[in-house]
Amino acid sequence: MRQDYHNPADAPSFERLLSEEQEQGQDNSLATLEEAGQLKLPATTESDLHCMTIIGQIEGHMVLPPQNKTTKYEHILPQLVAVEQNPKMRGLLLILNTVGGDVEAGLAIAEMIASMSKPTVSLVLGGGHSIGGPIAVATDYSFIAETATMTIHPIRLTGMVIGVPQTYEYLDKMQERVVRFVVNHSRISAEHFRELMFRTGELARDIGTILSGPEAVNAGLIDEVGGIGPALGKLRALANQRGQ
Repeated sequence: MRQDYHNPADAPSFERLLSEEQEQGQDNSLATLEEAGQLKLPATTESDLHCMTIIGQIEGHMVLPPQNKTTKYEHILPQLVAVEQNPKMRGLLLILNTVGGDVEAGLAIAEMIASMSKPTVSLVLGGGHSIGGPIAVATDYSFIAETATMTIHPIRLTGMVIGVPQTYEYLDKMQERVVRFVVNHSRISAEHFRELMFRTGELARDIGTILSGPEAVNAGLIDEVGGIGPALGKLRALANQRGQ
């Protein structure tokens, strides 16, 4: 709190003001927590592992409404290139909580992650639905939280669709790309993945399957149930093995 002093001699010294400010630091932090719901965190040392998040809906060529929580693929791709080129970065931790989104954009992200020379580990928190599945399995090793879920379903189009044979052929080819990518980067078989994709009765007015964390591991889609600690531990182990 600022005070005005009519007599300069009454003004406290700089050292006294600094001491009082330091003593009140904790009280100020608690006040910030009460008023804004945020607490100022201490500065952390620079990490040699890069953390990237895939949150909300994956935005592709169409711009989504501003109220939607989105991950723009044109922002993600340059970050991946920067991690790959940075000699100080020993690995990439990918955290997902996504409902899916644009199929081509999601596959572009997944393909770039799979082609990186740096070690990569993914962690599904909350959800890794739809095209989030291929992104989750694109890393060298994948984790999923026990309470997280993944939705496996066929490719769907939104908006106006031209009902011609070429449209359905395109959908078939795109769906085959998704199946092939998931099978090549996980332990699940193509037959099992397609069976989960076209299963009826689990999703309202739709076909597909919702897998919990342990179910995704048992199906061979994800490698292990775990959280941030095991994910970082695995990433550091992979980096040490490769001499990164």
